[in-house]
Amino acid sequence: MDVVNDALAAYPWGIYLCLLVGPFVQEDAAVIGAASASSIGMGDPVLLFLSLIVGLSASDLWKYWAGRAALTQDWAHKFAQKDGVQAARDKVLKRLGHTLMVVRFIPGTRIPTYVASGFFKAPFGPFALWVVLSGTLYGLLVFALFHSLGAVAGEKAKAYVPFIAITLVVLVLGGQFLWKKLRPAVD
Repeated sequence: MDVVNDALAAYPWGIYLCLLVGPFVQEDAAVIGAASASSIGMGDPVLLFLSLIVGLSASDLWKYWAGRAALTQDWAHKFAQKDGVQAARDKVLKRLGHTLMVVRFIPGTRIPTYVASGFFKAPFGPFALWVVLSGTLYGLLVFALFHSLGAVAGEKAKAYVPFIAITLVVLVLGGQFLWKKLRPAVD
């Protein structure tokens, strides 16, 4: 912990920069890292949260534009005309807010849905609004969980909360991986 404290003393803005960039690498780890840092006092909780939300939003919004960029390709236009793709498009666009709120909390579904939203030409304003709102809700829930667990368990337990959260993320992702491998294939 001395190394971290020394780094924070030398570069107090470093943790905020990490939270701006972290979601581009691994979103859930960035959220857990921000909440963990906040709960153990490694920075201003409001600035940690705002840095996280800006990073999450930027990371998610560029995925929309990746989907829109795909439409410049001939193969994408052919793909978009398939019946299954049209049906998915209609469902996503009809319930865009609901879809974006739900996928925020289901690991492995965010990136494809955000890219698909751009590919389906979902209106960017509502898309951006729902992405920012769902990211804010997700961040608030994780921050509240970390702070309440720390308050209930005491100061010493705060050091273990990040490891518990990371273990939970690994278990969920591992369970999803196993589920995909073990369930019967649908043709």
